[in-house]
Amino acid sequence: MSLNQLKEEVLEANLALVEKKLVISTWGNVSGYDPETGFIVIKASGIPYNSMKIEHMVVVDLDGKVVNTNYRPSSDTKTHILLYREFAKFGIRGIVHTHSKFATSWAQSGLNIPCLGTTHADYFVGDIPNTRLLTASEIADDYEGNTGKVILESMSGKDCLKMSSVLVHSHGPFVWGKTPAFAVLHSEVLEYISEMAFNNFILGRDRLPIIQNELAEKHYSRKFGVDAYYGQ
Repeated sequence: MSLNQLKEEVLEANLALVEKKLVISTWGNVSGYDPETGFIVIKASGIPYNSMKIEHMVVVDLDGKVVNTNYRPSSDTKTHILLYREFAKFGIRGIVHTHSKFATSWAQSGLNIPCLGTTHADYFVGDIPNTRLLTASEIADDYEGNTGKVILESMSGKDCLKMSSVLVHSHGPFVWGKTPAFAVLHSEVLEYISEMAFNNFILGRDRLPIIQNELAEKHYSRKFGVDAYYGQ
């Protein structure tokens, strides 16, 4: 894939966030990674979605250096860079950050999203983790880099292909996938299960049932496992 093709793909993915009602104003970003060049394409900072064009897709390298444009990349670029450095070797090629309402509500609560049913288990293995709070010094110095670090802390011991989202405490979700479009899909699913889990907490109170491990594993494996049989 050429960088121009990746720019088109990342532009379409950013615009899809609006279509799927995952963002308002300028609150969100999608990036894509090209393993051949080691370049990342990410939207320019603060560009309204209704005027976003391909020239607003900014190319940066894995050191954060901007390539051939005067636009500043998203303020979250360094977080994306740290995640690609860790996850690209596993085939991750797209990352999304939003402030979608229900997922962000969970992020602000400091709670993990428990796996309560098969809709969650179809896409995420286990509870969606919430990060620890950043320290005052982590916020003051290299905030975006330290955001990436606490995401990676929360992913310690987890498979980034089976758990493709982390909630950043008091902030919002970061989600990834094998392409920018898949990362957007995972963000859409995350928002959907976040709302359902919120409703379950209201309905269940102290009686909240957790899905059986066997059923959760069955639903994920039939879709994405070695012997998957969901779809054509």
